Amino acid sequence: MLTRAPRGTKDVLPNESYKWQYLEKVFREVCNNFGYKELRTPTFEHTELFERGVGETTDVVQKEMYTFLDKGDRSITLKAEGTAPAARSYIENKLYADPQPIKTFYITPIFRYERPQKGRLREHHQFGVEVYGSESPSIDAEVMSILDNLYKKLGIKGIELQINSIGCSKCRPNYDQALKEFLNEKLDDLCETCNSRFDTNPMRILDCKNDNCQNQLKDAPTMLDYLCDECNQHFDMVKAYLDNLEIEYIVNPRIVRGLDYYTKTAFEFISSEIGAKSTVCGGGRYDGLVEQIGGPHTPAIGFGMGIERLLLTLENNNIELPKDDDLDIFIVTMDEKSKALAMKIIKDLREINISSDLDHLDRSVKAQFKYSNKLNSTYTIVIGNDEIENKSVKIKNMKTSEQEEISLENIVENIKKKIRR
Repeated sequence: MLTRAPRGTKDVLPNESYKWQYLEKVFREVCNNFGYKELRTPTFEHTELFERGVGETTDVVQKEMYTFLDKGDRSITLKAEGTAPAARSYIENKLYADPQPIKTFYITPIFRYERPQKGRLREHHQFGVEVYGSESPSIDAEVMSILDNLYKKLGIKGIELQINSIGCSKCRPNYDQALKEFLNEKLDDLCETCNSRFDTNPMRILDCKNDNCQNQLKDAPTMLDYLCDECNQHFDMVKAYLDNLEIEYIVNPRIVRGLDYYTKTAFEFISSEIGAKSTVCGGGRYDGLVEQIGGPHTPAIGFGMGIERLLLTLENNNIELPKDDDLDIFIVTMDEKSKALAMKIIKDLREINISSDLDHLDRSVKAQFKYSNKLNSTYTIVIGNDEIENKSVKIKNMKTSEQEEISLENIVENIKKKIRR
């Protein structure tokens, strides 16, 4: 046990971390292009935040949270999702007093105690976006446009945007009543989870993954038929903005999302590239959450996207991410005197952002050249007594095998000219 990571966690090894770094770089660039700024929230929060914000009847709160008492006997929960902490930060830091909307993004670990599955671990990671202070359908379309833009930049195809409106506090009760009337005679044929949701949140029954339950729900009424004028108009405008942005979508009246705070727009990006059709990203509008946890009424919308699932989608699309890990310079040394000089040269090179290294295991010259190759060095330099005496060294291009003699006295400047950033 000591030398095994806990179930549902995974190391990101040095030979694969470049993928994460590249995705984070592209996500940051896309968000910056849309005017979104990074928000960082703590890894743990007071448990009540998730109970009130996410909903006490959700699977997340009932079954999946990592909750414990700290030394002050306070109930603390590891970050179970990104939206409630962002909303808490919005209230605590009085961001509602700043010019609206507040447009934020985050890159964060998420902790869920659930059965580990492909692309979803007990500690997984998310890209997320949260916008506060705008009820305009244009911001709904913009948030979905961020994802559309990101997928295009990454070269991902076969991603389908599905959208729905799940109404608001005005029209949802009428729909809930109609849905309950439909479900009432089917409860004996529905799973235990669906039965537990019947009184607390019947719409969540539509989200059940049990095949038998889905068969029973084929003719269930849809929220779209019960939308109030405000929600109906909002949804029509969202679709119009998506059409204007030339973002393809389909309306799926079964999308309800898994958390209680969603209202009006709900959406998912679906991929068939990680096995069966699977949600790569989901999000929607949650106009009541900030007020629900103690802030002023604030319309809001956002999404969360699993990085592990995104990596799987890239892998199944046969998309290779750029691997920018070549070493600029490797210096081969002969003895302690040449190693001391090499370390001084390397210090100067690193200070001007030229990546460089040398042998620390007293390998032979031949073995050092092999090691240089394994490090994908662009150039290799040999420094020995003769080179020190002659005040010149040979620099070898490891890609072309071409060699050139350069002055040892001005070696840093000479290398700088060759390594053009």
